[in-house]
Amino acid sequence: MEISLLKQLLKNIYTFLHRDDNKYNDIVEKYYVKVQEVLKLVKPVLESIVDSEAASNELLREEFAGMSQCVDEIREVFEDSHPLMSKVYFVLKMESLFAKVQTHGLELLDLLRSCEGLPVELSSSSLEHCVHKIKQMGCDKPSAIVSKAIKDQVQGMDISKDIRSKIADLLSLRSNQELLIELVALENLKENAEQLEKVEDVEYIEEMIGFVTHMHNCFVEIKQSQSCNPVPIPPDFCCPLSLELMTDPVIVASGQTYERVYIRNWIALGLTVCPKTMQTLAHTNLIPNYTVKALIANWCETHNVKLPGPVKSTSLNQPGYPRSLVQHVVSSSEDSIPGVSENGHKLDNENDRSNETGERSSDLGEPSSLLPPKKESSASSGMDEESPKVSHDANDEPLPQAATTYTSDASGEVVAELQPAIVSPSAAPQRELHEYSPRFGNRSRHQMWRRPSGKMVTETRPELSGVETQVKKLVEDLSSLSLDIVKNATLELRLLARHDKDIRNVIANCGAIPLLINLLRSPDQSIQENSVTALLNLSINDINKATIGNSGAIEPLIYVLETGSSEAKENSAATLFSLSVIEDNKIQIGRSGAIGPLVDLLGNGTPRGKKDAATALFNLSTFHENKSRIVQAGAVKYLIDLMDPATGMVDKAVAVLSNLATIPEGRAGIGQEGGIPTLVEVIELGSARGKENAAAALLQLCTNSSRFCNMVLQEGAIPPLVALSQNGTPRAKEKAQSLISYFRNQRHGNGGRR
Repeated sequence: MEISLLKQLLKNIYTFLHRDDNKYNDIVEKYYVKVQEVLKLVKPVLESIVDSEAASNELLREEFAGMSQCVDEIREVFEDSHPLMSKVYFVLKMESLFAKVQTHGLELLDLLRSCEGLPVELSSSSLEHCVHKIKQMGCDKPSAIVSKAIKDQVQGMDISKDIRSKIADLLSLRSNQELLIELVALENLKENAEQLEKVEDVEYIEEMIGFVTHMHNCFVEIKQSQSCNPVPIPPDFCCPLSLELMTDPVIVASGQTYERVYIRNWIALGLTVCPKTMQTLAHTNLIPNYTVKALIANWCETHNVKLPGPVKSTSLNQPGYPRSLVQHVVSSSEDSIPGVSENGHKLDNENDRSNETGERSSDLGEPSSLLPPKKESSASSGMDEESPKVSHDANDEPLPQAATTYTSDASGEVVAELQPAIVSPSAAPQRELHEYSPRFGNRSRHQMWRRPSGKMVTETRPELSGVETQVKKLVEDLSSLSLDIVKNATLELRLLARHDKDIRNVIANCGAIPLLINLLRSPDQSIQENSVTALLNLSINDINKATIGNSGAIEPLIYVLETGSSEAKENSAATLFSLSVIEDNKIQIGRSGAIGPLVDLLGNGTPRGKKDAATALFNLSTFHENKSRIVQAGAVKYLIDLMDPATGMVDKAVAVLSNLATIPEGRAGIGQEGGIPTLVEVIELGSARGKENAAAALLQLCTNSSRFCNMVLQEGAIPPLVALSQNGTPRAKEKAQSLISYFRNQRHGNGGRR
């Protein structure tokens, strides 16, 4: 056991040191080199003690485990880095992780100096030399400057121009576009944290947003003051991206006007939000704004200002952008970007994971590591933005695979409308319950921006041929008589399926799906967990959803749901949800007996298991036939219990109850289990989407039973309903107004049904 911990640490170090050369910018590379220097000093020392007595030292074992976890986390952060990530967040996170790996390295070397039985080459002087070199590393800490500036901004203190300039240089935030991209990235991180209801993280990221916004405002002021025009240019005549007078103004889907070439390049980078309002662009068409163009020409003539010639192209040769992406952007000459459909989504048959990964790890979507250790936050999310997600390794949280919105049909039932995800570097779930930041206006939380990938550039991917060879061997190993070989093959496929849709397609095309389904009944817990997680990751691609469903996976998944470990049950529930995106699968899952085990997981599972079960049950409840099955399985009681704010699942539970309230059994269950007072409480104190679904449920209850109507009135529902009718979402206003009208009619003698 002791030796395996050390070997695992060495394996993680080796993986980190031999990563693919995929540097996006100087900041990422700088921190990679810093970590690399520490690990290159520690690695030979660790290799020399693999077979020594020191490897079994209890204190060393703890350091092996701690450092191994830290190295793995750092590796995942680097793997998830990309050109459009938040540079502020990356630096603060990497400084924290670098400090951890530095501390672990020093602790290991210090403990070794006091150990007996060390190899002769590990002299006290050689260990002291390593300690001295590691201590010298990382003295320059940009995070200290950034953290202080953020703190000063929060406290309302002035941040000097020199400090702003230094931070701009350290983080490569020197241009208007870079600052706007940083704001998009931070807003995305904030929304991920909001969806997981991590209050402390949201507050911390809001502080970063406030600081970067301040930097942006200062940059704009300086740019305007440096204008060489004798007459100040009206702000509406300047492009919000270039801050220059527009010569070819175009209107984007948000209604804002930009210089054509600048907004075209912005979209080509993968950003599908309006730079000014941060509203998601419903499409990427650019419409000439002849009115503004004429006004600019008239203004120039009136003030004797020479109108500059049209901007042919902009320089995107900035550090941090892949050359292939730059070439693609500059060569684009269409008003709508190649590879992006009319509605702004990728022209693709799969609902890609936002960050092209399957499983969630401690990546840039997890801001908690930036906070003091004492701060903990719940990891819950709203049903409103649930979507198929990925496996739960370690303390992983799910990410979104498809943007899912919920509207009501003619019956008032909540219905899922799946849209391909654009990106969310962190996913989430891949999850829209919180009020939007007034600075950015309303927009979908899952359509912030798309991470650029090989799909955006017309290039082939020769490395996939090597992956295919590896996958074919692993698929052969799935049929091996050796338990260890099968275990390793399922683990490797699980990990490979994390990366991107092309690799997932390779795995499916090599015939892995039927073999993985067969292994769901394996008595070996690891094989079962790896198999169900691999299938979950593969199910991210739509074509694989159909293949998995048609290959007889549903009953084995139910078997895992009934008999597996906690992790296996969670990922089985998540897989069933992912498959249920296809209507035929939704019907088959309900008829195959999955609802009972899902309800059991809802009531008795781990917190994560309950969330996975609630998500799956929600999607199944959008098919009418499944509603009575869900009620009969006893879900209503559990859902009402989960409406306690302490569970962090109020919105999930209310969304399911809203659908169940459309059938008599559901309404009876809600009334019998005491759900009416809680629904009224959600109307008063819940989130925007929670109030909306609670109002829909109460409308069903009241209009179908005078007894329930009286109970709702006795709970004092009128004042919060009046407030909701004035300040809620459009659907919430509609439901609240309908309820109030119904109460008014009842008071005038119109009886309701019992």
